[in-house]
Amino acid sequence: MLLHINGERREIADAITVDQLLATLGLDARKVAFERNLEIVPKSRYGETRLSDGDKIEIVHFIGGGAQAAEADRGDDRFVVAGRCFRSRLLIGTGKYKDFEQTRAAIETSGAEIVTVAVRRVNITDRAQPMLVDYVDPKKYTYLPNTAGCYNAQEAVRTLRLAREAGGWNLVKLEVLGDQKTLYPDMVETLKAAETLIKEGFEVMVYSTDDPIMAKRLEDLGCCAVMPLAAPIGSGLGIQNPVNIRLIVEQARVPVLVDAGVGTASDAAVAMELGCDGVLLNTAVAEAKDPILMARAMKLAIEAGRLAYLAGRMKRRLYADPSSPLGGLI
Repeated sequence: MLLHINGERREIADAITVDQLLATLGLDARKVAFERNLEIVPKSRYGETRLSDGDKIEIVHFIGGGAQAAEADRGDDRFVVAGRCFRSRLLIGTGKYKDFEQTRAAIETSGAEIVTVAVRRVNITDRAQPMLVDYVDPKKYTYLPNTAGCYNAQEAVRTLRLAREAGGWNLVKLEVLGDQKTLYPDMVETLKAAETLIKEGFEVMVYSTDDPIMAKRLEDLGCCAVMPLAAPIGSGLGIQNPVNIRLIVEQARVPVLVDAGVGTASDAAVAMELGCDGVLLNTAVAEAKDPILMARAMKLAIEAGRLAYLAGRMKRRLYADPSSPLGGLI
């Protein structure tokens, strides 16, 4: 029997069930999601679902989810999204590091509690390859599956359905990209995907343009957080349109997080001073000369920016105003 597994042709001796195939491949059924001919096979049916000659199989992985934290005490300034409470307002990605050990160290130093993860095929040829879950414990961190690399609503929805099957997540990050050059979000496809996912019970944190009108539409649709870009993904240009970010913050009833474009700690601080509830970043840390040191800088910048926002900045003046009293001048 010939099966197409994760793009590879595999000869299997006899007709077997999903459970038997996973055992043959040396894969733990609890740690993967299984798709047969574009239809997800629930884990409860692995033992009874028999495979047929020519079936196209996709097996993807990462496990965990992160436990729901207790509610914050009244007056406690914590980050709350979709009913989950977190101490850190920094969300960090897991890509672009030189290895998983550096990924682990950077995340730990950053103090982040939510990490974004991409859904990818299991390597069925070299099963000895390390997995992210072996370094970033899903019992310690909340995994936020994303749709990185998806360019239409159908791809994004399919990816997150697989993610939920693999790890049981409902809290997800949706991004539907318009093209490979700018990596700007395609908002028409984003709206389509968000509507479908919300109807299916997903809690959607959504990457969007810095358009206040579009941000409001996403919120009204039911997204649990809106994540406007500061600048193109991976550009490090910082916040290019602070006016629009501020408008989005002022009108929102759900958390607003700057997502994409942060290059250094001052960019993260500016986002927080504008009133954003948090910042999601990856490249700024992973591509720093010293990623671990930059992770700490980002942690402190997020905290400083939040405190400055809560404190309320002084008014801007056109002319000088002495800070020392003039009375009693010698």
